[in-house]
Parts: sequence; structure tokens; C-alpha cells
Amino acid sequence: MTKTTLATVADRHKAMNTWHVVDASGRTLGRMATEIATLLMGKHRPDYTPYMLVGTGVIVVNAERVQVTGNKAETREYTHYTGFPGGLRHRTLADVLAKSPEELVRLAVRRMLPKNQLAARMISRLKVYRGASHPHVAQKPTARK
Repeated sequence: MTKTTLATVADRHKAMNTWHVVDASGRTLGRMATEIATLLMGKHRPDYTPYMLVGTGVIVVNAERVQVTGNKAETREYTHYTGFPGGLRHRTLADVLAKSPEELVRLAVRRMLPKNQLAARMISRLKVYRGASHPHVAQKPTARK
């Protein structure tokens, strides 16, 4: 007979103190985002529990060097509604990548997380930076390929 292993409070505290650094240089946006979402949710752990925050923190560096395949840069659009009449704004992926690559990576990861209240706490553990440096040295992050 098999037993289901669920995370305990001690496992949760250990996961909360674990951080990974992901270098986005030359990586495909979607494939990298799925890996980051898996880490944030904690699905890489054997004691994954869907209703508990057991994922690790993720620091993404070099977000400006992320790549997309095909002609997505010209054809994919990101829309935003300002709340005013006629306030629907469209931007292409190339525009978003040039102006704010941190937001592009954050959006790609956020849309791969579950659509519930726990996802807001998961996305708060994602730190994205444009360049190669980050201020989270005190968390002792481990490099992740």
C-alpha cells in the first residue's frame, strides 16, 4: 500500500528559505517560464502539496536577453485596458521586450501559475532583473541551468 506524502510546516519553512538563480541569456521565453513556474509551485519536490506554498524563490537575471522563436516578436500582442472609454492599449512582444523585459518574464510566469489566491504569494517570490546583477546575495541562491 502506498502512502501520499504531504508537506509539513517544517518543509514549508525550508522551502521558503531556498532560492534559485536562473540566467535568461539565450533561453526561450516559454520554456524558461515553465521551469520557473514549476519551481515556484514546488512541483519539483517529492512532497508537493497543491494547497500549500512549498515552492522555492526564483531570481531571474539577464531578462533583456531572453529569446522568442518564430515571428512572435512581431505578431504576439499584449493588451491592457486603462479603465477609461477607448482605453484599450496594444503592444507587440518586441515593444514589451525593449521597454520592460522584466514585465514580459513576469507575465509569462504568472500566466502559468494556478488561478487562485496562492498564486499571488507564489509570484511575489519571483524577482526579475534586466542585467546580470541582483541584490539578493544574502539569500544564498543556487545557480540553476
